[in-house]
Amino acid sequence: MDILVLYYSRNGSVEKMAQLIARGIDEVDSVSARIRTVPAISTVCEASEDDIPENGPPYATLEDLKECIGLALGSPTRFGNMAAPLKYFLDSTGSLWLSGALTGKPASVFTSTSSMHGGQETTLTSMMTPLLHHGMLISGIPYSETDLLHTRSGGTPYGASHFAGNDSTLDISDEEKRLCHALGKRLAQMAVKLNSN
Repeated sequence: MDILVLYYSRNGSVEKMAQLIARGIDEVDSVSARIRTVPAISTVCEASEDDIPENGPPYATLEDLKECIGLALGSPTRFGNMAAPLKYFLDSTGSLWLSGALTGKPASVFTSTSSMHGGQETTLTSMMTPLLHHGMLISGIPYSETDLLHTRSGGTPYGASHFAGNDSTLDISDEEKRLCHALGKRLAQMAVKLNSN
């Protein structure tokens, strides 16, 4: 059984977070992480990338969403909102919404920002909105993960987050790493419990 880790990353931070979340997922018996990304979009006209990216994971398809038993969704912050390429992909999921294909599946969200107060929580909630419309069950990070109480970088109860710095070169902190891992593991455990009923 797969849990889809679906993300868009511009400078690499969200991609690194996706890999950490996938490690947490892979620690749970009977599930594995399926990592996928989305292509960049053109700002001047509708243009498409090659079907296979030059590097990194394959591009997501609607089948990836349909087949997964859970979803971790990640994006960099764009003015307190998810990035356009991820929104563009989510806007193509109307057929899954009509069929109820995602209803009852657990989902988590994660983000990275260049500024400490650059809209981490609003970005996370912007990603939750379409997932709630799909009937997904949102799973955050509880304060029993004590890194939430002590982090001076990223980390929110809404989902994992990372502060990348103004030039997007700050490494993921130890607290952020543990919170990504915890989010993936929690999502996987929830998916297994929901699927065993």
